[in-house]
Amino acid sequence: MITKTKPVTGAAIKRAIETRDGQALAGFYADHAVTRIVDRNNPPSRPREIKGRAAIAAFWGDICGRAMTHRVDTTLADGDRVAFTQACVYPDGAKVFCIALLELKDGLIVDQTIVQAWDE
Repeated sequence: MITKTKPVTGAAIKRAIETRDGQALAGFYADHAVTRIVDRNNPPSRPREIKGRAAIAAFWGDICGRAMTHRVDTTLADGDRVAFTQACVYPDGAKVFCIALLELKDGLIVDQTIVQAWDE
């Protein structure tokens, strides 16, 4: 069961991502939140959109369930906005890098944009 957590902070995001806690991550989102992903497979003209906390929870469950390490290097906060960079490494050495921008309302994420790239 997903429950809302304390308001989102850079430290809370870092802790949840680095410990691969998908349930904690899902709890940071408002019920009607939207996450947009831009990458090689989802270009700016057709970004992937994940709508609603349940769908976002499934997304994080998949990401956190993968055998890989996650490191949040930079976190910036300004009012109701949080941005962070994330570097990931799979066991075979393949790397993923992403930058994310979060918009908050009442301490929960209502909008997120992720831009990511990976080794091929």
